Amino acid sequence: MMATTNNDEEGGGQRRRPRDLLKSYYGITEGSDAAPAASSLCDINGANFDPNVYLSKLLKERSLMELMDKEQEMVKHIKTLDSDMQTLVYENYNKFISATDTIRKMKTDFKKMEDEMDRLATNMSAITEFSGCISAALQDRRQQITKLSGVHTLLKKLQFLFELPARLQKCIEQESYSQAVRYCAKSRKVLHQYQHMPSFHGIQEDVKQIVQQLSFKLREQFRQKNSSPKQLAECVDLLLQLNEPAEELCEEFLSYARQKIDEDLARLEQEIRLLEAQGAASKGPVVADGSVPMDILEFVDCGCNGFLSNICLVIASYNDMFLNRQHEDFFLDPFDLYRLTYFSEQLDAIAVKKLVHFVNELMKQYFDYVRQRVHLEHSTGDNTILVRSLDRFHRRLQAMNKLLPDTDFSRAGTEIVSKAARDRVSHYLLSLMQHLSDCLTDIRQSLASQNLVGKQEDRSANPSALLRKMSSSLTDQIKCVLSNLQTFIDSDITFAMKPYFHSTFCMHDVREGLVVAFIRHILKVSNEFCDGCGDKISAPPALLLILSRFCHDLEQSTIGYLLTLVDDQFLLDDSSKVTSSTELRNEARAAAQRLLNHYVQVQGLTISQMLRKSVETRDCLSSIEPRNVRAVMKRVIEDVTGIDSLVGQLYEEGIRTERTSDSTRRSYTYSNQRQASRSQWSYAPSTMDNSLMSNIQKLFSEKIEIFSKVEFNKVSVLTGIIKISLKTFLECVRLKTFGRYGLQQIQVDTHYLQLYLWRFVSDENLVHLLLDEIVGSAIHRCLDPVTMEPSVIELICERG
Repeated sequence: MMATTNNDEEGGGQRRRPRDLLKSYYGITEGSDAAPAASSLCDINGANFDPNVYLSKLLKERSLMELMDKEQEMVKHIKTLDSDMQTLVYENYNKFISATDTIRKMKTDFKKMEDEMDRLATNMSAITEFSGCISAALQDRRQQITKLSGVHTLLKKLQFLFELPARLQKCIEQESYSQAVRYCAKSRKVLHQYQHMPSFHGIQEDVKQIVQQLSFKLREQFRQKNSSPKQLAECVDLLLQLNEPAEELCEEFLSYARQKIDEDLARLEQEIRLLEAQGAASKGPVVADGSVPMDILEFVDCGCNGFLSNICLVIASYNDMFLNRQHEDFFLDPFDLYRLTYFSEQLDAIAVKKLVHFVNELMKQYFDYVRQRVHLEHSTGDNTILVRSLDRFHRRLQAMNKLLPDTDFSRAGTEIVSKAARDRVSHYLLSLMQHLSDCLTDIRQSLASQNLVGKQEDRSANPSALLRKMSSSLTDQIKCVLSNLQTFIDSDITFAMKPYFHSTFCMHDVREGLVVAFIRHILKVSNEFCDGCGDKISAPPALLLILSRFCHDLEQSTIGYLLTLVDDQFLLDDSSKVTSSTELRNEARAAAQRLLNHYVQVQGLTISQMLRKSVETRDCLSSIEPRNVRAVMKRVIEDVTGIDSLVGQLYEEGIRTERTSDSTRRSYTYSNQRQASRSQWSYAPSTMDNSLMSNIQKLFSEKIEIFSKVEFNKVSVLTGIIKISLKTFLECVRLKTFGRYGLQQIQVDTHYLQLYLWRFVSDENLVHLLLDEIVGSAIHRCLDPVTMEPSVIELICERG
């Protein structure tokens, strides 16, 4: 009974073991003692699933049709699981059969291996036994055999020495120079040691003669022009093994290498001369002999693949032959080895000095040619070819530094690259300056062909269109230049991310040397129009106005946009060492203000000249009674109207003071009142001086500043021009003497001006005061101050 119980427990344990393994594989843990939740009892895929609870829940919650659908769904799912189970059983059965066959085959193979190992052990035992028998049989004769072997070796050496001259001669005839040198090196120690013996002395003399002949043959091969670098290296190595002077061999090797390298440099020089001849002739890419110069990339490739490759090969061969040469010291005693090492170190120092001098001299010449070729690159298009060529040049120089550590060619190469980048920036700056000059020339031609003061017929020639065209053209040109210069800092360019290049190029060359310098050049050119330098003396006034608005736009938005653009494209973070945006804006605002002031002065001077000539050339004492407004006054109104239209296209309206309802008539009432008062004190008996009375009236009138600051709006500009014009008119009237009709003509003219000028100024009182001053001065300078009736003046002005 106990046994049966134990068997049942063992059977149950065996059944539980696969179940536990499956649970551990699928991550199913044993349930705790706590009662499972109701939701887990109804989960058909859960570990605590209870079919009775699940069934009762379905019967309670589902209808008959839903229960039938659920039944079909479960039947279908069960069939799918059965099919999957059968597939798994079939696959596992096939794997089990395959594993059984493999185990059976392994048992057979191991049995064969055991038999072979047994046979091997038997054979090794037999061999060991047989070897012991041989050793025991030959033990008595071992010493004799060793002695005979030594004698045999000595005889072979003697035979080699006696046959050495013949062997050397045969090697020379067969041009097996390396084999002959090995024979000499092998026998040199023995012949030197036993040279006092006559037989060995004779052999040594014969060998010396043959070695001289061998050295002569090697030198002939060394001097041949068609010898490859490998053959040269072999010749030098063999001559060094024959104890030829190493310093002399260094000179000869470098001299021979110089001939081939000079050919590469001559080719580079020829390309530079071809390009210079093309630039001098300016007849296209083909010169007189039909040769086409290389572009910059081909030139650098020619230098890298020709000159640099050859000089690197020379350096490597030189290092292998003279500096890194391995000495065969297995025939030397310690003293001779020490002496050889000492002299070898001295030779290395001399050889390195000669090599460095040789390479520096050639590289200096090569750098000069590269500088000249880069300087001749004037194309303002895409910089990709130029940057790729400079990058290739920079990479090869870094490789040369590893080959010759005692030199630093990368510094000179970096200077060439930086100089090329600066030259490219300078070239672009000159191109932008020329583009600015072309834009100004186009504007002047457009203004010359179209009378901007009159009616605009061509919309493309109006100031606003010209300003937009120039502004967009210059901005696009700067953006194009910056885009072209970005190739210098591409991520795949080796020198682009070097600190000594990147910061200097981006900050000092591009931002300061190009963008800031060009902005300041624009401001300088603009200021020159105000100074009247050179061809800028006769600049049309409309050009001054356009430039003023352009500088104003620079100050408002363009400068900030351009500086932000260059900072973003060229990754500039440190702004402490560069020109600030505020500083440039202040300069631009000052230039715009100066141009606008100059424009007001020029236009005011132009109108003033007409008014001055109209007063000076007219006989005001003997004038006839006025019947109409003089033509010059109509011309003044036309010019002011044209200026108003011109300025209105570029500047905003501005702020005006509130106008009175009788602006067109106010001046006349005031003038009549003033004339009445003037007649009272002029002709009434009084002791007061007339000029004193006039000066007293000026003290109580509003002071007008003629050359005040001009604001950036249309009203302020027109106000400044009109003030200058009327002030000139006033001063000319003060210097003139009038008759009755001359005074009345001044009344008609001033009234006509007042009818139109008040609408152009910021404060109509300015026009009223100045015109009243003009009439008052004319009355004061009149010999017969009889004024015209206001109604007559109005009639004349309306008719005119």
